[in-house]
Amino acid sequence: MHKRGLNSLIIAHQGTASDEIKDMFDTMIKEYPVEMLHKMGEPYSIDEPKLVGVGKSGSTSRVPQRNCKIKIGTAERPDGCRGGAYSLVHLSEVGIWKKTEGKSPEDIVRSACSGILLRPLTMIVMESTANGTGNFFHTEYNAAANPDIPSQFEALFIAWYQIEQYSLPFANSAEARKFAQWLYDNRDNDNVMSSREEPGRYLWWLWNKGATLEAINWYVQERAGKNDHGVMASEFPSDDVEAFVHSGTMVFDRYLVEKFDKTCKPPRYIGDVYADDDEGEGALQNVRFSEDRQGQLWIWAKPEVDDEYEVTDRYLTVVDVGGRSDKADFSVILVIDRLNMMDGEPPAVVAQWYGHCDIDRLAWKAAQVAAYYNESLLVIESNTLETHDRERQVEGGDQSQYILNQISSVYPNLYARRQSEDEIRQGIPRKYGFHTNVATKPMIISTLVKVIRERLYTERDRRCLDEFLQYERKQNGAYGAVIGHHDDLLMTRAIGMHICLYEMDVPRLILRNQTATRKKSGLVSEAAW
Repeated sequence: MHKRGLNSLIIAHQGTASDEIKDMFDTMIKEYPVEMLHKMGEPYSIDEPKLVGVGKSGSTSRVPQRNCKIKIGTAERPDGCRGGAYSLVHLSEVGIWKKTEGKSPEDIVRSACSGILLRPLTMIVMESTANGTGNFFHTEYNAAANPDIPSQFEALFIAWYQIEQYSLPFANSAEARKFAQWLYDNRDNDNVMSSREEPGRYLWWLWNKGATLEAINWYVQERAGKNDHGVMASEFPSDDVEAFVHSGTMVFDRYLVEKFDKTCKPPRYIGDVYADDDEGEGALQNVRFSEDRQGQLWIWAKPEVDDEYEVTDRYLTVVDVGGRSDKADFSVILVIDRLNMMDGEPPAVVAQWYGHCDIDRLAWKAAQVAAYYNESLLVIESNTLETHDRERQVEGGDQSQYILNQISSVYPNLYARRQSEDEIRQGIPRKYGFHTNVATKPMIISTLVKVIRERLYTERDRRCLDEFLQYERKQNGAYGAVIGHHDDLLMTRAIGMHICLYEMDVPRLILRNQTATRKKSGLVSEAAW
């Protein structure tokens, strides 16, 4: 209606689905007043056809008054969608498009949309039932929903309770009041009597999301017909996190995770730390911070230094080692401020480096960040091939001990694992870094579960909360991120909070002239397992 000649293309996963969408066009055109298809004052006939077929295939129709074509195709036969100048492309149920040899959802979308320029009176719509994580639709939705990722699309999620038909009225006002009272009384209740109901806590969460009492009443009745929350969530998701159903069991309670959102905020400074050199002794000389909006170090609070007093064991720097390529896991350098622990308050995230680089450069960068934060205890995850934990292996093989031994010669406060008496007698060199293996990983994840449950730290980066919500215990018992997601930020919190709470002394305030008498070996023992 905006302009003549604006053609449309509809592609669904199979022919019947495309026909269903095309039928919506047909119904709309049938009811549309013919005079409104013409310009004002333009002659018309009340009996003139408003939709005619084009060609012999039956896949293309035309609205002659608007000189626009509507073509339908399927993901099963994408070649039929090539050609033609389109202003609107509607891609339906993209989440269930199958990837086969020589054909992928990406290829079909690129072929269908290649002729649409980013200009007024054009539109590309991809819609779908979520149908799991890690697929093309999930990746595109996440990019559209994440303000930190460039995307031409806008994300739109429609919850089940926003659809009018999903509502069950009460018989009378007394019944409604009774249901409302029950809902309020059970708002913190996490117990259920069977697998066919949701706890009051979840239903109260729906109320806070915007669901009406009648909608929640409908949900309770519909849920009674499903034996698993995941089945209900796949058909009637309450938010976009719930929509992308997974096969495992989520590790962290979503309601508890959401409470951390209140303290998340943009960094006060963005830039990086630099020194006289990139490695060796010069890498720790003249360490300073320089602001740069394209920098990879985010700072919420700079280090504090007092000329008269020093706070011992105040800062903790934790490193999760990723890869150097864009498709590899991210590397993370996290700084935690433990000052508030002196008053029984939780520690807080104050700085974070996030990006990709070579493992040796990452280690020296971590040493610089740790040195900038008052020579804080530096804990580098030193996963090696001996851990047999393939999920945590990185590019380049086992370089950890070689690099960490180099750093230990110039940085005085590097975390090292405890040695046994036999290792000491044999003169075996001390091993630096924290091992994330089949023994320690459950330990630190259990610590993180407790930390989130009891809100034992203050988070600043909202991206980490997303990782908490996409972390699962898989069917084989292993912990890991849902397919298509990362757990790099999460792992720094898991390692950091375990050491912060169980392996470091509570910070103390001392006079600086006492510092020389304080033993500062920097060696902290890893907890026994």
